[in-house]
Amino acid sequence: MSPFPTNSFRLFSRTFLSGLLLCVLLAGCAGTSSEKPDTSSMHGTRDHTPKVLTPSADAASVLGTEDVSLDVSHTDDGYFCASYHGASEKVKLQVVTKDQITYTYDLPSDGSLQVFPFSDGSGDYSIGVYTNVKDTLYATEFQTTCQVALENEYLPFLYPNQYVWFTKDTEAIALAEEVVTPADTDLDAVALVYDYVTSHVTYDWDKAKTVESDYLPDVDETLRSGKGICFDYAALMAAMLRSQKIPTRLEIGYAGTAYHAWISTYITDVGWVNGIIRFDGTDWSLMDPTLASSESSKKLRKFISDGQQYRTCYLY
Repeated sequence: MSPFPTNSFRLFSRTFLSGLLLCVLLAGCAGTSSEKPDTSSMHGTRDHTPKVLTPSADAASVLGTEDVSLDVSHTDDGYFCASYHGASEKVKLQVVTKDQITYTYDLPSDGSLQVFPFSDGSGDYSIGVYTNVKDTLYATEFQTTCQVALENEYLPFLYPNQYVWFTKDTEAIALAEEVVTPADTDLDAVALVYDYVTSHVTYDWDKAKTVESDYLPDVDETLRSGKGICFDYAALMAAMLRSQKIPTRLEIGYAGTAYHAWISTYITDVGWVNGIIRFDGTDWSLMDPTLASSESSKKLRKFISDGQQYRTCYLY
């Protein structure tokens, strides 16, 4: 039995929870209407048909123990599946990337299958599963190294995962199709999704006061309730955009010295636009309110160069 690296756990939990609690200050998301947009007379030239990629655990390649199952059959698609079937009530899964960035997740003890991304692209990843012994002491249940060769670099940010979960039946996906109907470009679609979410979801102050570090968003619940914390906003926007074939990263990191969250998207002919939708601890903001203008490419490149103060720590 080996002690789990509790310092990294404590740091992750404190930092991530702090990032969530910073969102209490959210002020730019007013509006309570849950009405769907009227797009009956507005049809853009962009194909707004949803495309939902579905993770598969088909057991073509499975690693683990009697209690731990890691399905690594689709590493080339940018994800793996994991489940725990043992007696421990607290289980952690850690993924260490080729750049030695450590991602720590909760693995449910009910045997449910969870999907995790290979966020750092192709390369070697260390995957470990740890069960709680007492307090902050964890024992190593299983460890392995996985070699990943992605089919393309965008797949981890098109598939759903534990933090950005959705299926073809998710209400938010059908809504996204309606919301982006007027779009002519992917940039238009990003702006439309941003406008809809920030005007139809209000900040949940009570939830922010009680949120736990292991909290996971439910995008449809956010829509139904019309309320959420910043993690809910970001996951909802990411799910909607991914279903519209726009690679989208939910990112957590630092803007200057403050810990924040933002969204980056891949735009054809431009590349990754880092922080296209940002949360600065007070407001959500869109990169530019005139994305569809003829000057959009010039503005995008200026925005990218101006975003150097944003330092990403985690990608989901």
